[in-house]
Amino acid sequence: MAKKKITKTNAIRLLEQRKVPFQSIAYESEGAIDGISVAKKIGHPPKHVFKTLVTTAGAEKMYVFVIPVEAELDLKAAARAAGEKKVDMLHLKDLLAVTGYVRGGCSPIGMKKLFPTFIDESAKELDYIIVSGGKIGLQIQLAPNDLANVVNATFVPVTKP
Repeated sequence: MAKKKITKTNAIRLLEQRKVPFQSIAYESEGAIDGISVAKKIGHPPKHVFKTLVTTAGAEKMYVFVIPVEAELDLKAAARAAGEKKVDMLHLKDLLAVTGYVRGGCSPIGMKKLFPTFIDESAKELDYIIVSGGKIGLQIQLAPNDLANVVNATFVPVTKP
């Protein structure tokens, strides 16, 4: 069986430019699916698969949170981490314009701008995490610290217990 050709996305180009070790993981998908389903499709435990969420604290104030797919973002903890009184989820209709990515394919790597980024502290306990590769059907596996270095992220507790 022929191996599926990986299309280079902004996320992959950026990792290659910075010589960051990573592995691309392609999977078949008819459209956006939830992160737990992605974990099953690619054969990795859900605790290693992270989703990318974009929040806003008003015009031009965007914050990116990378959290386990099984977890829910604690908006109060997210606001504290960002130094804001309040953050809200970015409206889905604005995601492509703000990040350059679509729902289900939003990577923390290679967005249109480098927004302040926070990775849930649970990632520090793992030898690798998997995040979107920048399009539906593509994931990237890399070390949590490598992701943090590439996107200038901070590890913080931002999920609901």
